[in-house]
Amino acid sequence: MTESTRMLLGLLIGIIVMILLVSKTKVHTFLALLIAASVAGIVGGMPLVDITLEDDSKITGLVTAIKDGFGNTLKSTGIIIGLGVMMGGILEKSGAAERMAYSFIKAVGKKKEEWALAITGWFISIPVFADSAIVIFAPLCKAISKVTGKSLIGLALAMAAGLQLTHCMVPPTPGPTTAASMLGVDVGQMIMLGAIVSVPMLIVAVLYCQWLGKKIYQVPTEDGGFERKEFKKEYIKSMDELNELIGEKNLPGLGVSMAPIVVPLMLILANTILGLAGIKFAVLSFIGDPIIALAIGTILAIYGLMGRKENKKVLNVMDDAVKSTGIIMLITGAGGALGNVISVSGIGNALGELVLAWPIPAIIIPFIIAALMRIALGSATVAITTAASLSAPLMGVLNVSPLLMAISCCVGAISFSYFNDSGFWVWNGMFGVTELKDQLRCKTAISLIMSGVGVVELLIIGVFMH
Repeated sequence: MTESTRMLLGLLIGIIVMILLVSKTKVHTFLALLIAASVAGIVGGMPLVDITLEDDSKITGLVTAIKDGFGNTLKSTGIIIGLGVMMGGILEKSGAAERMAYSFIKAVGKKKEEWALAITGWFISIPVFADSAIVIFAPLCKAISKVTGKSLIGLALAMAAGLQLTHCMVPPTPGPTTAASMLGVDVGQMIMLGAIVSVPMLIVAVLYCQWLGKKIYQVPTEDGGFERKEFKKEYIKSMDELNELIGEKNLPGLGVSMAPIVVPLMLILANTILGLAGIKFAVLSFIGDPIIALAIGTILAIYGLMGRKENKKVLNVMDDAVKSTGIIMLITGAGGALGNVISVSGIGNALGELVLAWPIPAIIIPFIIAALMRIALGSATVAITTAASLSAPLMGVLNVSPLLMAISCCVGAISFSYFNDSGFWVWNGMFGVTELKDQLRCKTAISLIMSGVGVVELLIIGVFMH
C-alpha cells in the first residue's frame, strides 16, 4: 500500500466512523468529529505526539494538530457566533423580528404573500437561527393563511426557504462564517457573494411554493388544527385585515428594528468594498471588522429595543440566547480540528491528487462533500464545517477561488433536508404536515431545488471567477 493510499484510507475510515457514531450510537457529533480526526491521523501515519528532529525542526503530532485546529477555528468564529445569537435573542423577544415581518409583507403587497414571507425569512435568518425563526413566525404564517385564504403550506414553506438560504449562505450564521474562516475568505466578500447567489435560489423556491400551495391546500382551523381540501380560486381573499393584526400589537418601529442588522452589514460591506479598491481607513477597518461591527449591532439592539427594560431582564434574554451556542462552538472547533489534521498529515495533498482525476468541474467538489455530509448527518452547519475542513487542504491544487469554494460548501449543505434534520421535523410539526409523501414534496423537495439552482450558478460564476 502506498503512502497516499494509506492517507486516503485513513480519511475514509475516519469519515465512516464519524457517520456511524452520529447516526447509530449515543456519541455526540462533537466527540464523533474528534474521533474521526484521530482515526484519520492514526491510520494515515501521523505521529501521536510532536517529534523533534536532530536539526531542531519539528514534526507536528496528532494531539497538537487537533488542539491547533480547534483553537484557530474558534479564534476567528467564536466571538461572531456569540454576538450574533445575543442580537438574535433581543430581536426575537423585543418583537423587532415580528415588526420586520409585518412590514415586509405590507411592502410587497396583496397576492404576493409568499414573496413577502420568503424575503422575511431571508432577512431574519441572518441573526436569528432558522429553527427558532420557524417557531417564532408560525403564528404569523397561520394568521396570513386565515386572512387571505391561501394555503398555509405554500406560505410557510416560502418562509422556511428564505430562512434556510441565509442560514446556510450569509455570515454571521455559524456555517458560512466557519467556511470563510477555514478557507481564508474575507467575511464581507462572503456576505456579498452569498447573498447574491441566494437570490436566484429564492426566486425559484417561491415559484415552487406558489405551485405547491395549490396542490397541498391546507389551512388552519379555529381550534388550532388544520383542514385539508381541494384548492379553489374562490378561497383566496383580501389581506386588508393584516393592518388590524399589526394595530393590536405594541411592536417597535421598523427603523429601530432593522438597525441592529443593517448597521453591522453596512460597516462590514463598506470596509470590504474600500479594501478591494485599495483604500484603507484605520477607523473604518476597525469598526468594519465583523467582530466590532456585530458588537455595535448588539449594542444598538440592547438600547434601541430594550432600553426601557430592567437590566436583569435584558441580561437574561442574552444569557438564554447564548446557552444554545455552546455546542455549536464545540462542533465548529472540532470541525476545524479535523481539517487541521487533514492538512498537517498530508492527507489533503493526497486527496487533491485524487479529485483532480475526477471528470467533474473542480468547483463542484466542495458541493459534493457538503451534500454527502448533509445527507449523512442532517445538520447544515456540521455539513458546511466538515466540507470546508476537507476542502481547505485542496485549495492549492483545485485552482478555484477560495471564495467560490466556501460558497460551494454552503450550497451543498442546503441540498437534502429529510428525516435526520431537526428543522425538517420542526417545520412539519408546526404546520401539520403528517404524510410522508407531503413531507418529501415540501422540505426535502425545496432543499433539492434550491441547491440545484445553486450548482448552476456556481458553474456559471466559475467560468468568470478563478
